[in-house]
Amino acid sequence: MKNHLLLFICLFVSATAITQEINSVMGVIVNSSNGEPLENVNIVNLNQVKGTSTNSEGNFQIVAKVNDTLHLSYLGFKSIKVRVTNDWLRFGSSKIELTELALALETVVVNQLKLTGYLEVDIKQVPIINNNYRYSISGLSSGYEAGKSSTITKIIGSIFNPADFLHRMFGKNPNEMRKLKKMKEDDEIRNLLASRFDREMLMALLQVDRIDLDEIVSQCNYTKGFIQTANDLQILDAISECYEEYKVLNRSRR
Repeated sequence: MKNHLLLFICLFVSATAITQEINSVMGVIVNSSNGEPLENVNIVNLNQVKGTSTNSEGNFQIVAKVNDTLHLSYLGFKSIKVRVTNDWLRFGSSKIELTELALALETVVVNQLKLTGYLEVDIKQVPIINNNYRYSISGLSSGYEAGKSSTITKIIGSIFNPADFLHRMFGKNPNEMRKLKKMKEDDEIRNLLASRFDREMLMALLQVDRIDLDEIVSQCNYTKGFIQTANDLQILDAISECYEEYKVLNRSRR
């Protein structure tokens, strides 16, 4: 009887140890319409703030634990969120299908300049391009975008006005904002963001919608032109720098 009990305990301990060693999940992502594997699908663990992408055969492996949520996105396909389960961790790879989106081109209106031949008149029709300066933004020269008011001024306003947008976003969502640091430290996520312009991954990680995300960058004194043309990595850097200054000024106030 004792031998059976001892054997049971050993098996239980071994099974527990094996379960604890499983710290990643594997899967294969395919096109739901034809079963073909999808290469370079972006996968991000929203809880661990870790990222990866699928290989040429649609396979991936990512750090994860039970109840973590994976965000899967691919150009031209509907993005989905997948919950990590015990069965997935125990039994290995899982097949995941992505559905294609119906794409439609929006109407583009081209406004042609009506030139008169007189320089003084025609020069007034040319749109004014502002030279903006930025600081610590990936792929751009050093310098925050310059404007009529400085970034510091706007952040100070957010600290002393409890109703201010930045105070609501930064002060009351610390968990989401802490993910900024993890995102900046993960090379895989940085590489993914550098090639994206849809803000989808940032919205999923920070738990905000597109309007609020653009508003955060705007309130941090970045121009409309920057917001419209920057890639997702540049937007991440912009928000991160603004948040770090917010924390410093907030501590000084306290």
